[in-house]
Amino acid sequence: MSAILNPSVEKYIRNILSNNTGVLYAMEEYARENHVPIIHKEVAALVKVLTKTSGANKILEVGTAIGYSSITFAIAMGKTGSVTTIERDENMCRVATSYIEKLNMKERVKLIQGDANDVLRHLDEEYDLIFLDSAKGQYNEYLSDLLRLLKNGGILISDNVLYKGMVADDKIVLKRKKTIVNSLRNYLTAITNHPELDTCIIPIGDGVAISCKKQGGIISEQS
Repeated sequence: MSAILNPSVEKYIRNILSNNTGVLYAMEEYARENHVPIIHKEVAALVKVLTKTSGANKILEVGTAIGYSSITFAIAMGKTGSVTTIERDENMCRVATSYIEKLNMKERVKLIQGDANDVLRHLDEEYDLIFLDSAKGQYNEYLSDLLRLLKNGGILISDNVLYKGMVADDKIVLKRKKTIVNSLRNYLTAITNHPELDTCIIPIGDGVAISCKKQGGIISEQS
């Protein structure tokens, strides 16, 4: 359980959503057995809906892990869409590549191994949707590049922003997690007050922030 929702509500939501089969189910089992964090079931359902309703055809992901969310996005977009995903860990890259190849998605999912800060600086394409699910303490460091790469009207999805509820409640913040919690609080302040973004925060999974980059750049409330 994530400690964000009432456990019975969270359990109900996860039980009512349909289960994956095949490779995606195998990836869920791998993640569970090897303690690899992947997006929660209800968050996967949300990003699929957002991908389809927004008509996203070109997605950037920061934080691949085993490729579960990359593949989820690719399936939601259909055969014409493409995902560029960034992962620093060499072993995670190997595992993700094996799953991408099993699903014959190598042409649609481009995996870049490297530090996200370095990789983002050198990207110059425009993306319809960006999914941020990397080192939580570095979200703020990525933001300027993410906004540069996100098209007007595009969507930025930031995962784990409530971080087991600790972001919202000082009483449950673990001492060793204080730096991450403070960084996430600063990130949420930045995206909820940013003049180029409209942002909402949804308390599902481990907390999801959804931001839309305003059409035509900064628009005054009075215009």
